[in-house]
Amino acid sequence: MLIASQMEPTYARRVYPCFDEPAMKATFNIRIVHDPSYVALSNMPAIDVSEVKDENGSLWTVTTFNTSLKMSTYLTAFVICDFDYVTRTERGNEIRIWARKEAVKNGYVDYALNITGPIFSFLEDVLNVSYPLPKTDLVALPDFGAGGMENWGLLIFQEASLMNLPSDEFMSRKAIIALIVSHELGHQACDSFFFLFKWFGNLVTMNWWNDLWLNEGLASYFEYLGATFVEPKLSLDKIFYAHVVQPVLREDSKIARSLSESEEKIKGSFSLMSLFDNITYSKGASIAWMLSGFLTEKLFIRALTSYLKEFSFSNANQDDLWTHIQMVVDAQDEVQLPASVKQIMDSWTCQNGFPVLTLNLTTGTIRQEQFFNKKNRKSTDSYNNTWIIPISWMRNGSSQPLTWLDKSSKMFPEMQVSESDYDWILLNVNLSGYYRVNYDQLNLKRLARLLENDPKVIPAVSRFQLIDDVFALTDCGYVPIETALELTKYLAKEDELFIWNVVLLNLIPGNLESTLKNYEVYPLLKKYLLKRMLPIYHYYAGFIHQNVDALEDDYFAQMYLEKLFATACWLGLQDCLDLSSELYAKWMDNPEYKIPFLIRRTVCCYGVAVGSDKEWNFAWKMYNHTDCVEEDEDILLNAMSCAKEPWLLYRYLQYGLSDTLFSSNCTSAIISHVVTKDIGHRIAWEFITENWPLLSQGYGQELLQDVLKVMGRFVKTDVQIQELQGFYNATLEEDEREAVTLLLESAKLKNIEMRKLLNKVASWLEKNVDD
Repeated sequence: MLIASQMEPTYARRVYPCFDEPAMKATFNIRIVHDPSYVALSNMPAIDVSEVKDENGSLWTVTTFNTSLKMSTYLTAFVICDFDYVTRTERGNEIRIWARKEAVKNGYVDYALNITGPIFSFLEDVLNVSYPLPKTDLVALPDFGAGGMENWGLLIFQEASLMNLPSDEFMSRKAIIALIVSHELGHQACDSFFFLFKWFGNLVTMNWWNDLWLNEGLASYFEYLGATFVEPKLSLDKIFYAHVVQPVLREDSKIARSLSESEEKIKGSFSLMSLFDNITYSKGASIAWMLSGFLTEKLFIRALTSYLKEFSFSNANQDDLWTHIQMVVDAQDEVQLPASVKQIMDSWTCQNGFPVLTLNLTTGTIRQEQFFNKKNRKSTDSYNNTWIIPISWMRNGSSQPLTWLDKSSKMFPEMQVSESDYDWILLNVNLSGYYRVNYDQLNLKRLARLLENDPKVIPAVSRFQLIDDVFALTDCGYVPIETALELTKYLAKEDELFIWNVVLLNLIPGNLESTLKNYEVYPLLKKYLLKRMLPIYHYYAGFIHQNVDALEDDYFAQMYLEKLFATACWLGLQDCLDLSSELYAKWMDNPEYKIPFLIRRTVCCYGVAVGSDKEWNFAWKMYNHTDCVEEDEDILLNAMSCAKEPWLLYRYLQYGLSDTLFSSNCTSAIISHVVTKDIGHRIAWEFITENWPLLSQGYGQELLQDVLKVMGRFVKTDVQIQELQGFYNATLEEDEREAVTLLLESAKLKNIEMRKLLNKVASWLEKNVDD
């Protein structure tokens, strides 16, 4: 048993009587009565532990904690557990990390302990602020609703966010722990700094949770600085773009809310919990990154420090922050801004979405508009926002002075190019601004040629951005697919895995693999892509064959090598299939042998796919092994669905129905794995329709929804819709049928679109496959 609290945003009121508003701060005296075999933790150190008897004569322990500093109700916290801890002291602050006894004994939290102190000190030094509490406890819980929570002095995490197994030498695990710990400490070390960002001083005239982004977005920004400080081998800019900026740009064009919303809008239409999303965290961090970029980090930090000094232990709002940045800007003459800090920043925080810039090289004109999906535009939608945009740019490989676009369109004479093919321009260098760029055909041709001659002239992050932008522009109807494909010709010279990953996610999205296996596109894609993948594939395959440990510090190999290998095997690269068979056979000969963690999922899948029932049965045996860990269980559940023989898939699905062979939550996973495979989707569909009475008792709606999503991808004709519809009519209530009919119709339309797109891709590949 254990008890842990999570008060954010408005749960303190369920624990004790209070005015549960972040702007109402107080000091707290906490006392907890608990079972003597447990320990109680809270924000402050314990100052007294005594005993008390209840009316039945049972003994209880009473732990009394020191009076807290002045803070918001949602930051009060307690944990009652029978955990152990490890400890160290950093600059007089006692740091303890608590976890299950065996986890502490096995050293699983040692890494987190080793980095917590240095991150604290780093943040204190950067922000010139000392941590005001005498102790910090970090607790690793087996289950916790949030990834981590920054309660002052008592941080709570999911185990996975804090534990590093000694056997896990890989950088990616450590990087994730460093990022999460750094994020939560970003709240702590600068508490008066981050928390003050959040809260409004006067609740009558100002808002409250609607500025959550300043808290979480800035903590997300500092988490990357802190993590790369303790793990210098991480590449800060590459990780930041791959994990933060690129994913949120994909999401932000679909979401109808700004970073800073009005109080009325939130009270009217948002649940507070819905504000804890990627817009708040990742867009917030991206905007902070952009702000730090055009101000320079030196001025940015100076403004934050000044802000901190004025508002310690009281409340402030985003305008107060803009005021402090403005004061710092006014006091120097190196950085000149085209408008006030408030005007610039409000254009990014108070408007939905983000801009796309269109550059015309002949005239040197840049035009901005809101980026949106032109294919889904309704006549009632309004997209007329204008931003004040910092433009970092490069001409023919050399950086140019930062310039600004502060209206919907403007001419930049310095951006007009000559007739020469070697005169080119690149905007938003290193993705320093939160926007996309759409080049005219002339510049794109020149950039494509440049990439084929010497890709390294363009910085790696800019190559990543160029490809991601052009595919996003294709998806949303700005440019034809052929334009995006032109930029992939150079890929044989691309040695950056994080760039390959963004290419493969765009060309071969995981959910479309089976659709792409059609007879027109697949052989062409196979020939075109494999030719370009071979250099990077062989480079990494060499490590897998000879010395996989040499990749232990290669963060991107740990994150993205799986996708590269899975694609190579999916495209039928013989070397990849042989490698999978060989490593899988080694494991079959010696179950103690560990398939390299980086490509374990691919090796298991293709080991089974290339093999026979012998390989399948081995996966089944290992799945039933008592010490199989959760991650391996999922890898094996997937591997068994990779079989190429229909009877094995039928048998697997049949096993899935048995209570004795599988826990009930696996049946749904088994069906979902099989239904996404080339030959599996028909088999799974027949299995579902035959066994529906049985399946519906256990899984009902949820399973139907999951399967419907996958089956929808194969609906191309009215006949197929009728087949699916017939089944749903027999199994669903009347009110649910209508929704399904609409879903099937929209799936059909999507698939017709997909069909057209694939025809274009096929005819482009046909012309370019031998280049």
